[in-house]
Parts: sequence; structure tokens; C-alpha cells
Amino acid sequence: MNQTETKQSPYIALKYPQFVAFIFANSFVTMALLIQEVVLGYAIYKITHDPLALGLVGLAEALPYISLALFGGHLADRRNKKTLMQASLAFVIVGSLVLIWATSPNSGLSQTQLLTVVYGVIMLIGFARGFYSPASSSLNPFLIPKEVFANAATWQSSFWQAGAILGPGLAGFLYAYLGLTNTLWVVVGLFGVVMLLISTITSPPIPAQNEQKVNIFYSLREGIAYVFKTKVILYSISLDLFSVLFGGVIALLPVYSEDILHVGAEGLGILRAAPSIGAVLTMLVMVYFPPLNNAWRNLLLAIAGFGIATLVFALSTNVWLSAVALFLTGAFDSVSVIIRQTVLRYFTPDEMRGRVSSVNGIFVSSSNELGAFESGLAAKLLGTVPSVVFGGAMTMIIVTIVWFRSKELFNLKFDK
Repeated sequence: MNQTETKQSPYIALKYPQFVAFIFANSFVTMALLIQEVVLGYAIYKITHDPLALGLVGLAEALPYISLALFGGHLADRRNKKTLMQASLAFVIVGSLVLIWATSPNSGLSQTQLLTVVYGVIMLIGFARGFYSPASSSLNPFLIPKEVFANAATWQSSFWQAGAILGPGLAGFLYAYLGLTNTLWVVVGLFGVVMLLISTITSPPIPAQNEQKVNIFYSLREGIAYVFKTKVILYSISLDLFSVLFGGVIALLPVYSEDILHVGAEGLGILRAAPSIGAVLTMLVMVYFPPLNNAWRNLLLAIAGFGIATLVFALSTNVWLSAVALFLTGAFDSVSVIIRQTVLRYFTPDEMRGRVSSVNGIFVSSSNELGAFESGLAAKLLGTVPSVVFGGAMTMIIVTIVWFRSKELFNLKFDK
């Protein structure tokens, strides 16, 4: 495939059937996990009325994931990636079936026992993600040629965001009309579709140098060292870590919907979907106008915009202004996602993709799940609105510091 064709067609990545199966699987697994996350978070808050309980959901998933992700990346570089994904997904399905039993009216569990089971299953899902995510992320670049990486990053992110829109949006309505247990059955059905899609993908061959026996701790150190010596990777994933760690508000949306905006479960679905709607619409534009010219400048401006939109959301008492602010957080985040994923594809050698993906996954998980814990804890200590104002302000401070410390990256270019 020649370079001219790649430049001319914004749909070039969709000509590869296995990549298409992969991004649909990615979209459905995202949708399922987010439906599950939203309905469990809402149910937990209705039981406890404690924002810290929502933060503990993120902590319960993040700690197991972080503890295993590096080992998962090591395995992804040395084992069949498709098999690792299927085995991990099977554990997630088992956990979801346990949740169905625990939340059914006939389970006979007390509220304390129910919360214990929910947190335990969330930990199981975190363990499974520690293997699934590095295998999935490292498989993706093998499904398309290098000259299509930027276009593929846009389409993958767009499909991911589509799942992230439909998941939270459906969650509120499913919870309202089907109840918690029946909604979890929908989640299991989506996981089954993902398993079928993964079965159509051929796992790439293991690089020859990775077939040799090597000390696992040396292998892990090698992956970590590569990330820390490659400044463009380190800075890009660090920006995501700290901006979402401090600026993320997703975990607190049940508090906003119940106690501040007073819009209930259906309003929660709208608020939870708003960032992803902003993201997917922006990504559709970026299929035609990729943000890779002046990429580093665009990345920093996008994260600054994310911080400003977070501050607007923090201070809003109108549901529609809040939804617009969340829409903008998703729009700005989508720009940074495209640039960050393209950076990872271009600057990671094939034989290290699993380990580098696992380090990136730890940063992402730290920003999302540990960010949820930070949000819950800060809301408990400072109050909900002050904690979100603090997070938005910290995002602006961090992006300003990185702007001055990374001037050499303003000339970043991607070879075609």
C-alpha cells in the first residue's frame, strides 16, 4: 500500500478485517465494563451515601491491576496474545456471574455481605485486566502496517469512545427500567460477543528474541527502563496520569447527580455519557484532520482545555452546563488520546510492545482507578465541589510545568 493512498483515504485502517474485529471487540468490552461500573457505583452510593465508597471501587480494581500489569506485559511479549485475552475475559465473565447471583433478590446477602462480594469481584476483574490489557494493546499494532498507525489510532479511539458513550448512557436507563441484576445479564451477553470477535483474530508470531528464556525481573526492568529513557513516551503518559488523577470527575458523578444537580439515575446516564460524546465527535473530525502537526503543542493545549472544562463543571449547578463541560473534557481528552497512542505505536519496538503497553496501562489505570479513589477521598475530606476545583487547578499547574520542561519535544515529527 503506497503512502499516497494512505494520505488520501481517512478509512484506510478499516480495510483490514482483523483490525475491524479488534476495534469492535474493544468497543464492546468497554461498553460492558462501563455499564457494570456505572450501575455498581450507583447502587453502592444508594446503599452507603458515602463518596469514599465510590473511591474504593477504583482502588479495588487498580491495586490488583497494577500489581500484575508488568508481569502481564512480560507474558504478552512471550506468549500467545489472543489466548491471554480469551483466558482473562473468561475470568471477567465468571466474576460478572457472581455479581448476578449476589445482587439477585434471592441471594439472602446482607448489605455488608453484598458490598464485600462486589468489592471482591471488582478486585478479580482488576487481576484479569492485568493480563488482558497488555495482551490487547500489544496485539493491536500487529494488525495493521506502520504507515496506517495514526489513522488506526483515530479509529480505535473512536470505537472505544463509542462504547464509552453507549455504556454509561445505557447504564442509567437499564438500571432504571431493568434493575441491577438484569442489567448485569446484559453485561455478560456483551462479554460473550467480545469472546466471539477475539476468536476471529490471528495472534502474531512471537519475536525470535522473545522466545529465548530470560530472567523475568530483567525483562520487566528492560521494559520500564525503555519507557523512562524515551522522553516522549514518558512525558505523554505522565501527562495523562496526572491530569486524570487530579482532574477526573467521573467517580463523583453519582454524588453530583443525586445531591448537587438532583437528576437521578437517568441524569447520571446523560452526565456519564457526555465526555464520550464529545470525544467521539472530535475523533470523527480528526479522521480528516489528524492533530499530528505540532503534535506536542496540541497535546499540551488539549490537556489545558481539559483542566479548564473541569473547573467549569466543578462550579456548575445547572445540569446542561455541567453536561457541556463534561462534553468538552471528552473532546479535549480525545486529542491527547490520538497523539499518545500514535506516540506509543511509533516509538515502541515490536519485541517490547507488551511490556511498554503494561507500563502505559499502569499509568492509565493509576489515572483512572486510583484517580477515582483520589476523587472519593478528596471529596470526603474537602467536600465534593472543592475537591473537583482542586483537581482542575492541579491539572493546569502540571501542564504549565511540563510546557516549560519539554521544549525540545515541540519539534516532534512522525516519519511516514
